Amino acid sequence: MTDPNVAASRPRALAVLLVLLAVGATTVVIYPLREVAPDVSPGVVYLLAVLLVAVYWGLAFGLLTSVVSAAAFNFFHIPPTGRLMIADSAHWVALGVFLVAAAVASVVADLARARAAEAERRRGEADLAADTARELLGGATLADALPQAGRLVGAALGLPDVAIVLDPAEQDIGRQSVVLHLGSGRDALLDLGAGGEDVVLRARVRERVAPALEALLRAALERDRLQAEVVETQALRRSDVIKTALLRAVSHDLRTPLTAIITAGHAVRSPVLEDGERDELGLVVVEEAQRLSALVDKLLDLSRLQAGAAQPRRDWCSLEEVVRTAASEVCPEDSTCFALSFDQDLPLVQADAAQLERVFVNLLENARRYSGGHPVKVRARVVGSRMSIRVIDRGPGMSATQLAHAFEPFFRNDPSDAHPGAGLGLAIVRGFVEANGGRVHSESVPGQGTVFAIELPLAEQPAPATGAGAGVARS
Repeated sequence: MTDPNVAASRPRALAVLLVLLAVGATTVVIYPLREVAPDVSPGVVYLLAVLLVAVYWGLAFGLLTSVVSAAAFNFFHIPPTGRLMIADSAHWVALGVFLVAAAVASVVADLARARAAEAERRRGEADLAADTARELLGGATLADALPQAGRLVGAALGLPDVAIVLDPAEQDIGRQSVVLHLGSGRDALLDLGAGGEDVVLRARVRERVAPALEALLRAALERDRLQAEVVETQALRRSDVIKTALLRAVSHDLRTPLTAIITAGHAVRSPVLEDGERDELGLVVVEEAQRLSALVDKLLDLSRLQAGAAQPRRDWCSLEEVVRTAASEVCPEDSTCFALSFDQDLPLVQADAAQLERVFVNLLENARRYSGGHPVKVRARVVGSRMSIRVIDRGPGMSATQLAHAFEPFFRNDPSDAHPGAGLGLAIVRGFVEANGGRVHSESVPGQGTVFAIELPLAEQPAPATGAGAGVARS
């Protein structure tokens, strides 16, 4: 079944030709039937042509087919044939009944066609509403979904440049658009483009499409509002967690070295101390001050990462040099703390060497703290297009729950254990690794140790420099 507007747009000359062909073909078909049926009985075959034309072309051409069929039936099949006259009065009645039946058939066929077209329009509108709902309510935000929603509406209406504009300016409202009222003082605009000049189409859109679109846009706005509230609530909750953890770190991890420094400072002033005792107290002051300085550095690193201010200064650097420097900083007096293994001819990586050094200092400190006196293994090699570094300890390991939170700020496996630390190192590791385009993850089996794996992207290597001092030195 076809839409009335589509049928009306077809060429009239083609319709008239189709009517003549249908009637002519039916006339030819009737000739063999005259041998087995009374003179007027085969006339019902013309009703098939009437029905086909009325269904496809509409009522007007259906009625035209009825008249032409009656004339052809009279001329070719009702005696006397070859003339438009009827000798038998019974044939007049038959021809009249045929005309009435053909007209009724045309009306019924046209009504069925119109209803089918209306059902098709409603199905299309329902599909449009479902597709638009999926787009508007399934996207990240309403603003992101509006362009695709406009294209869906345009495709359903057969218009190429339909757009949905949220909170339009007054000068944007024109004859080619339909205003959508969203409530709470907000409006949207359905801009139909060049197709909006069609008054009938614009009225149809206002009556049939706009109400559903208004409801969907209101729902999408409400969804955005609720999502914003959820994000804000989560941010506030996260902020409270960080504040609580920071206060706990300040109250314990900062206070402990400060207390030791103050106590040692008071004691070192005693006139009864011997030189050896004074040296011990001085060493306590230095060690606790270094511990305090390291904690402050970690807090500053974390604050820069969370503020997005830790942008890496990328340059070509040797990962082997970075790891060895970090190892010597963590364990300067004992080279057996770490078992370092590097593949031959490791390529350079393009990253911020200072940030990578902070990554491995924190990783190696963490691994050494929990290694139980066993050497920590560090292995670096190339895997595909990435540099893979694995730091392996033989400590107590972590459960699945602990692994899920290992890289969160201020998280500690067991806050009551004897290992010092504020739970900042691994959060800094993840932040600096991701800032340099890499990724980090951990694997662990309780009682068997933990593996921290870092992968850094490998860029195209720089051309070797010429002249004295070229190359990157490796220890």
